[in-house]
Amino acid sequence: MKKLLVIMTIVVLAIFSVGCTAKNTAIGQEPNSQVSGQEADKNEEEVKDAIKKISYLGNEYKVPSNVERIVITGSMESMEDALLLNVKPVAAITVGGEFPKMFQPIVDQAKSSGEKTQPNFEDILALKPDVILGSSKFPEDVMEKLNKIATTIPVSHISTNWAENLELLGKLVDKEEEAQRIIADYSKEIETAKASFDASLKDKSVVAIRIRAGNLFIYPEGVFLNPVLYGDLGFIAPEPIKLAKAQENISLEKLSELDPDYIFVQFSSDENADHPKVLEELQNNPIWKSLKASKEDHVFINVVDPLAQGGTAWSKSAFLKAVIESLSK
Repeated sequence: MKKLLVIMTIVVLAIFSVGCTAKNTAIGQEPNSQVSGQEADKNEEEVKDAIKKISYLGNEYKVPSNVERIVITGSMESMEDALLLNVKPVAAITVGGEFPKMFQPIVDQAKSSGEKTQPNFEDILALKPDVILGSSKFPEDVMEKLNKIATTIPVSHISTNWAENLELLGKLVDKEEEAQRIIADYSKEIETAKASFDASLKDKSVVAIRIRAGNLFIYPEGVFLNPVLYGDLGFIAPEPIKLAKAQENISLEKLSELDPDYIFVQFSSDENADHPKVLEELQNNPIWKSLKASKEDHVFINVVDPLAQGGTAWSKSAFLKAVIESLSK
């Protein structure tokens, strides 16, 4: 009987001891766990609230230090830069309600931010962007609305700002070194191209035109594809291009007066919806056929994607390769 009593006493004491230990452990651990959770939340908030300053074309912009959610609206230049740096925006520009095929690698998970000149403010707001890349072409009221959603940077549509545009995106997504490498590589490509050209090309006249709304357009020396031709490769710009202040209509008669040796034509059906046969009609026009470039088979159509802006790192590199190939024929 005494042995049984001793055994029962030992069991009770053991159970009591385990219970106290568990209780003490729970009491001791709970505050530490709670503190750790609070610290983690605090750290997340600090990272989220941290900002960095981005300098671009003489202005300074404040953006989150870790930019992840980029919306591109209005700036096809930024679309091309994103393609080159493999940056996938949460929203991007659609053309006719669809993403252009050339941008498929970066828009597989993107929403539409609206058409090029028509941002969808409600959809952009719902996406909670870290930063918005807009266009320098946007009117003030559009920029004001976008800035109420998130910091909006008006990306330049001027071709000569191509390097600054690429550097901007590089700064935003911590790919500055890659952007700098692309810029440096293009400079090397230019020198290689110049060295490869036949001396007879030096005095040849070269013109790039774009067909829009059924009309022919030329651009100033610093716009569209012209910086590659006249700035980088050193061809002499014809007088009408030197005098152009913006996109300007040029008649076939005026073009025949220039009678260039080489013509690069960019044509997109999206920009000529009301004139679907304009390119065919142009090629069959007697004046067009009489041009030196036409007779010598020196007219090159859509050597780069017709939606390419011309004044971006992607466009410049692609067009340069196409020019080298075309002029060597």
